[in-house]
Amino acid sequence: MSDFDYDLFVIGAGSGGVRASRIAASHGAKVAVAEEYRVGGTCVIRGCVPKKLLVYGAHFAEDLDDAAMFGWDVPTKRFDWQVLRDNVLAEVSRIEGAYGDTLSSHHVTILPHRATLLGPNAVRLDDGRTITAGKILIATGARPALPNIPGVEHAITSNEVFHLERMPKRVVIVGGGYIANEFAGVFHQFGAHVTIVNRSDVILRGYDEQIVDRLVKISLAKGIDFRFNSTFDAIERQEDGSLLCRMNGCDDIPADEVVFAIGRQPNTEGLGLEGVGVKLGERGEVIVDHQYRTSVPSIFAVGDVTDRVQLTPVAIREGHAFADTQFGGKPCTVDYDNIPSAVFSHPPIGAVGLTESEAKNKLGVIRTYTSDFRPMKNVLAGRNERSLYKLVVEEGSDRVVGIHMISPDAPEILQAAAIAVKAGLTKADFDATIALHPSMAEELVLMR
Repeated sequence: MSDFDYDLFVIGAGSGGVRASRIAASHGAKVAVAEEYRVGGTCVIRGCVPKKLLVYGAHFAEDLDDAAMFGWDVPTKRFDWQVLRDNVLAEVSRIEGAYGDTLSSHHVTILPHRATLLGPNAVRLDDGRTITAGKILIATGARPALPNIPGVEHAITSNEVFHLERMPKRVVIVGGGYIANEFAGVFHQFGAHVTIVNRSDVILRGYDEQIVDRLVKISLAKGIDFRFNSTFDAIERQEDGSLLCRMNGCDDIPADEVVFAIGRQPNTEGLGLEGVGVKLGERGEVIVDHQYRTSVPSIFAVGDVTDRVQLTPVAIREGHAFADTQFGGKPCTVDYDNIPSAVFSHPPIGAVGLTESEAKNKLGVIRTYTSDFRPMKNVLAGRNERSLYKLVVEEGSDRVVGIHMISPDAPEILQAAAIAVKAGLTKADFDATIALHPSMAEELVLMR
């Protein structure tokens, strides 16, 4: 019999915590998971899942406009934010229930409480109970960061977007990352005037510059405004209920909502980590080794709380690897090379591997191939928006080391293309593949 109440105690039932709990339990471990809010974590409750549903809803704005050229008579186009909002929240609740059912079916004990560390093998729940475990996993994720400026309490983050009572007419979005650009597209398609404010003149850092430049040009053509090299002095509530953004670097901006998307902060405060000797980094992230072990041998961490790669599929892989290693007798780690990513902007971006500038710095001599085209659907619809695909190829080996695209359905296409980059296929392999015509994806094998 174990000297502990559980073999594994997980703090946080997000993507990484749920996967680790389920896999550890499948290996025969006795597992409990504590979650103070809702099972599913950021991705399911207030992140990628509801956001992608909003993105789907936003696409109908242009699709309905384009429908006339394809013979469809759509006499009125009226958008009801409350209908979409409520349907999205209902779907979130359904998925949350499915996550809970998955844990229960694997005999994982779900504790709807906040848990804090008491020692290397003990936690205390907010109801006063103390629970012991052979191993403890921290999977508490991250939260949107907010600046320390006067009036910041009048602003919201991505967490609150899904609960807005009404669709604002003027939205200021602060930040230059993928969350900022995604919500800019969503709000714009829903009829709001959108202004993106960024403290530098670079957005989507880490994505290929040529692809990012195309997104900026398309966004400007749609009517989205940008204010670069600008920061906030304050946010003031006006008598009519609107907001006034007092700016440094550009003119003051009136708004109905201000959304901050300036990064995400690891959720480590108040967990008792430092008190038991778990070392944290400069941003409060949990420092772990290649097996996700912290400075305390019995305590581990996976996912966004480690601030390494803040992506849901990475957290899931880390949770799975942790459980297989610690409870399944199958030591493994996650390969962080060539992780595909997407920006669900309008149009979306897909990317995997090295950008052109990264490849030049790392590999020296490279070749690039691009296809700049107008998708067939856009041609008939009379829409001038153009797509751009790029292959980055290492000169000596002919290996395709990067694929970057901005185009309708780019993330869907990129997932399959990422396999080719991960496998180390060459440009000659691409060239030898017969095109699937007519499709946008065929451009990947037609670039010469």
